[in-house]
Formats: sequence, structure tokens, C-alpha cells
Amino acid sequence: METKKQKVLIAGASIAGPTLAYWLHKYGFEVSVVERSPSLRLGGQNIDVNGPARKVARLMGILDQIKAANTGEIGTQWVDKDNQVTASFPKEGANSLTQELEIVRGDLVNILYEITKENVTYRFDDQITQLAQDDHQATVTFASGHTETYDLVIAADGIRSRTRTLMFGDESVFNYLGLCTAYLTIAKTETDTNWARWYTADDSRVLLLRPDNEGTTRASINFLLPQEEYEKLDKNTKKAILLSRLAGAGWEAPRLAQEVEKSDDIYFDGVGQIKAPRWSTGRFAMVGDAAYCPAPITGKGTTLAFVGAYVLAGELATHERFEDGFASYERILRPYVESVQKLPPGIPRIAYPKTALGVSIVNTVVGILASEPVQKIASVFGSSDPEEEELLKDTPLPKYAL
Repeated sequence: METKKQKVLIAGASIAGPTLAYWLHKYGFEVSVVERSPSLRLGGQNIDVNGPARKVARLMGILDQIKAANTGEIGTQWVDKDNQVTASFPKEGANSLTQELEIVRGDLVNILYEITKENVTYRFDDQITQLAQDDHQATVTFASGHTETYDLVIAADGIRSRTRTLMFGDESVFNYLGLCTAYLTIAKTETDTNWARWYTADDSRVLLLRPDNEGTTRASINFLLPQEEYEKLDKNTKKAILLSRLAGAGWEAPRLAQEVEKSDDIYFDGVGQIKAPRWSTGRFAMVGDAAYCPAPITGKGTTLAFVGAYVLAGELATHERFEDGFASYERILRPYVESVQKLPPGIPRIAYPKTALGVSIVNTVVGILASEPVQKIASVFGSSDPEEEELLKDTPLPKYAL
């Protein structure tokens, strides 16, 4: 008699959710994804698919699609208030913000959706409102009023995961790093090039403009904000705070202020990490930013989403008991997550000087790092393998038989 397929519900249709759905389907699970937005959320900024995430993408057969959707960014330049370049880091060199596989977040989301939509049930414009579980099943109540049962439920709905709260209460902690960031897409002008442009202003502000492959420019506004002020933020004051932070910043700040004024699609949030004492409880588990957001400043959010989804699906497929699969997933991945979340001393504050003198010092240091002698030394010690298995203690990416 044929064994009944295990039913799995995944909350979140961004990167971790569809990646997990892809692998679970490959292993014979019946998979559904619920997404509270009425359609795919295709906005967002430039992200990169590097290290072990690149290997997972290759195993999924989407590496060529990711390459084809490349933003065209050729590297990162540090500029001063007059838009003069003070340092350049080509993507082929060491210490570059730009990686080989740069892609707009929404383009990657669409690629993942396209390769899963025929085999995975997507449920848009809905979300989980109640969860219950027993020895036999998990019972899910949706905002639409429907109630259904599943064998497993996985939260993959981001750093502000509502599903995580239903599963674990307030057990997980958002560790705010003292930094706020805002993302928006703006009209391209003659000053925009194929380089990402990083501008450091006084009063702990950084502006970043990056090219995309859609004829627009992706902008981010970043600034330090004390914990007590961050806790007072609400959606009605965020645009005003952005405008106040742009005032007097120099460079392209007036242009950004105009764009902020007219934009209705600005992502604004505090930068932080999710620290969770456990990633599963009974039939419930978490993956990606919902479980272990490393913060955008690490550049590893996409990597953890890909690798976490790959390992979680593989461990569930290779263990008869889901409890053992969840435990093995956490045992394998947690050391790597903790290594990624461990930030160097002074980060992010060291990159956000308060005074004009501090800005001058930062630009001087960056100029030295971009110099030819330093770049040559860095390239000698850097990895030449784009799929470097950077898991902690040289633990390789696990291999699972389909």
C-alpha cells in the first residue's frame, strides 16, 4: 500500500519559503505555501547569492536564471559630497560589496515561484491566525475563516514573523543593533552608473545608490538611532524621520528627499538579528529570517535562507520521525548561524561616524583598503571558490539522495 504523503504548510512566499517548498516536493511531501500579500512581493533591494547558497541554487537548476537577472552592478565606489570617487572596489576584487551573483530580491522571488508553482499550492491574500497541535496533526485556522490540518507547519515569513509568535510566543528575541534602514526604488538620473555608490555623511548617516536591471535605481538611507528612540517609532512618523535625517546630509540627499516625499512604497525598519533558543516545537518549526535573521549588514540573509531550507528539507526527508529531522536540522545549522551572526567589534557604529573628522577618517581607511597593494594582498588570502563551503568547522553542505 502506498504511503500517504505528509502535508506541510509553509508561511511566507519570499525566499526561504519557496526554496523549502521546492526541496520538500522533491522529497515527496505535499506542500502548500500561504502568503498574506495578495500577490508575490516583487520589490526590494539588491541581494547576492554566494557561498553555499550558490551551490544550492545550482542544485535547483536556477543558477543560469539568476545570472541572467544580474543587476549589472560592476562594483562599489565610495564617494564624497561632491560625488568624487575616493575608493573603488570592482566586484572581481577583494572586499567588494558587489558579488558575482547580484540580483534584485523580487527577481529571485519570481524565479523561485516559477519553478515551484506547478507542484506547490500557493494561497495568497491569507495568513495563519491560530495554530494547535496534538500527537496526530497540526490544526491551522486562516484569516479567511478556513480551518485545515497538516502534518507540519513551517514559519518562513520573515524577521517580523507572526507565525513564529503563534508557535513560540515571545520566546525569540529581536536584537536591535542601533541602526535603521529605509529602502526605496527611485528614478534613474544621469549621475547613476553601473557602480553602487556609497556616501558617508556626518551625524551617523550613510546613503547608498545601486543600479538594477529595470532602468531604475535602488536607494537606501541608513542611520544610527538609539534604542529608546527606535522604540517610539510608528508608521506615521517614519517619513518625517527620514526627511529629517536627509536634511543637510549633502551629496544626493535633496534628490532622495524628493523621492521620499512622493513615494508610497518605502521599506523602513530597524536592523537587528533574531535570536531564538530553539527552532522547532512539536510539529512546528522555523526557517530563514523568521528563525535566525543575521541582519542585512552581514550580507548572509539570502545564504541562510537557501542553506536553511535545503538542510531542513533534507533532514526531514532522511529521518522517519519529524522530531528527529527538526533536531538534526538545528544541530547541523546552528553553529553556522551563530558564526554568521557574530559581528566584528564596533559594527555597525564604526561605519557611521558622528563628525566630519570621523567621515574623513573613514574615507581615508576605505581608500587604503581599495589601494592596489592592499587589494593584491587580500586577493592572495581570499577564496577563489565561488561555492566555498563556509560552514563552521569545515562542515560541508550535506548531500541528500533524491
